[in-house]
Amino acid sequence: MTERLKTLYKETIAPKLIKENELKNKHQAPMIEKIVINRGLGDASQNSKILEASLNELSVIAGQKSVLTRSKKAIAAFKLREKTPVGVSVTLRGDRMYAFLDRLINLALPRIRDFQGISSKSFDGSGNYSLGLEEQLMFPEIDYDKIDQVRGMDISIITTAKNDTVGFSLLKEFGMPFK
Repeated sequence: MTERLKTLYKETIAPKLIKENELKNKHQAPMIEKIVINRGLGDASQNSKILEASLNELSVIAGQKSVLTRSKKAIAAFKLREKTPVGVSVTLRGDRMYAFLDRLINLALPRIRDFQGISSKSFDGSGNYSLGLEEQLMFPEIDYDKIDQVRGMDISIITTAKNDTVGFSLLKEFGMPFK
């Protein structure tokens, strides 16, 4: 089964962006390449129970197994040894990426308390967008009774757009609720 946003992109968004940006080829149309969900653990990296809970939560949210990220070198000031777990990460591509983006736009973001829209200033200059979420409870897959602590996550949407205005128009066409 193809994802709703994927067919929307192929049928309406891509032709519209080709016409707006005066592109010569349909392969030049900007598209979403991948979505990276990242969660830093901080002091929770010492506790294996919290580590396991974070791995499971991100796996449930993303629909794909999450990966443990480890420190590259030791830093004494942070009480950090080499190869100590410091975070959890998931990279989504293809149908899972479109499914997650659909759930993020239509289910998760509207469930944020006092939601006014997301900032349009979080682009990196190359058309990629990043946003930080303060809690995981906005995703309907997460059961409120089973979480031990509210933790946030960072979501990066990597596009093939050349600049921020093209990236903004791409995400706006997908229905991203900007302020």
